Amino acid sequence: MAMKCWICSRQAKGYGHVDIRYRIGHPRRYPIDWVFCSRRCQTCFHQLYVQGIKALERGHGPEEGDVIDATEAEISAMHRCLKPLGEAAHAIGMNKPLGQYSQDEALQLIRAVITTYVEVMAQEHERTKYPPVRMNLAPAADRPTAGLTIPG
Repeated sequence: MAMKCWICSRQAKGYGHVDIRYRIGHPRRYPIDWVFCSRRCQTCFHQLYVQGIKALERGHGPEEGDVIDATEAEISAMHRCLKPLGEAAHAIGMNKPLGQYSQDEALQLIRAVITTYVEVMAQEHERTKYPPVRMNLAPAADRPTAGLTIPG
């Protein structure tokens, strides 16, 4: 039986989650359905999981999460979702009220938004993954070690 990734529903490929709050042998330590297709999905799950644990420790119930304070990158990704959303709505029919969409039509809109959002956020993550390289472009005479040589 092929298990699906808990984040994106693709086929899982050996990444999992262990809840170390519970002792070895405890049934809640190894939920078998918390599996992932990639390190990216596993990391995403862990970040959400940690936020959920912190909310429970603060006394918030599962229905009382904090309001999401979107970052600039997330807001930008949301804006980039507008065009695919509009294209999907246009393909369905702009005059059709949202309440009359079939399940497949609603999923088409959701898929357009989520696919675009995930792609934009992944691109942003790759872009900001490493800090920019800083180079000393000052002339050699301005550098304090300019006249030093290594004895050899």
